[in-house]
Amino acid sequence: MIGIAQFKDLEGITEIYNQAIDAQFQTGFTQRVKLEDRIGWFNEHTPDTYPLFVYSVDDVVAGWLSVSPYRAGRGAFRFTVEVSYFVRKEYRGRGVGAQLILHGINACRQLHYKTAIAIILDKNTASVKLVEKFGFKKWAHLPGVADFEGVECDHVYYGMKLNEG
Repeated sequence: MIGIAQFKDLEGITEIYNQAIDAQFQTGFTQRVKLEDRIGWFNEHTPDTYPLFVYSVDDVVAGWLSVSPYRAGRGAFRFTVEVSYFVRKEYRGRGVGAQLILHGINACRQLHYKTAIAIILDKNTASVKLVEKFGFKKWAHLPGVADFEGVECDHVYYGMKLNEG
């Protein structure tokens, strides 16, 4: 079931994010994060502007999706948001990510955003395939900008105009 994240979900959200950090190539962070370091981020995600959704299975956070400002504070980008999502490793391949993305796109439309962006490391081919499945197109490619202990990878911007189906 997908719903708005509650503070009690932050531990599960943080665990999933740390799984992504440990796996490398799923986020640009290289050091695990602590729950207390994520409280400010959590509080910035309010349901009426920048929602944070969780997909729960029997009270376990199986995945989450955040809708965040793109280039916060810069008024010209007020109708553009960044969509990020992560799935607990034991729930990958079960449609959790797909359901979160679809839910997130619909929420962005309801909030009257015009553009959604997903920023992905190119080695994260599963995420690339998933966003493309939902109509995101490759809009920008930043070659070799991420370095994981000597292994470089690219940062790729995928975008979607939300009023185009």
